[in-house]
Amino acid sequence: MKQAPTERASARGLRLAILRSLFNRTISDGLVDGARQALAEMGGAAGRVTVFDVPGAFELPVAARAAALSGRFDAVIALGAVVRGETDHYEHVSREAAAGLAAVTRETGVPVAFGVLTVREAAQAEARSRPGPQNKGAEAARAAVLLARTLDAIRGKARRRPAARRRR
Repeated sequence: MKQAPTERASARGLRLAILRSLFNRTISDGLVDGARQALAEMGGAAGRVTVFDVPGAFELPVAARAAALSGRFDAVIALGAVVRGETDHYEHVSREAAAGLAAVTRETGVPVAFGVLTVREAAQAEARSRPGPQNKGAEAARAAVLLARTLDAIRGKARRRPAARRRR
């Protein structure tokens, strides 16, 4: 049985971008809700999470690259759904979204979590975007935070506390 990592890292102090694909909006909204809930559970502040809308999954990589290069975010969470249809379009969009998001992470060094559902039918996407432990938006958020913290540890970089909390 496949199982996502169970490790939990702190999202406290992280600045996060969530990219929401507007295609299959109901599914994407459920993924965003799951991501927000997971971030809150990890101590992330709602005010340090910014949601950006993009037309579809194919456009996620260019938006992820812009977010990563902006210097404003410690990690990017890309969320959307591609549902197989009657043509090969599903194959092309899924492949390019996955390859593009992976390339952004490699090229920029900024974690980009892949929260794009690639499913055979809408019911599968609905099941993975509902509230609860199977929500893939939450899973992507946890992955983004864990990778951001892991990269900080590898680089020997300690996160500074937010300015509002620093003692003088």
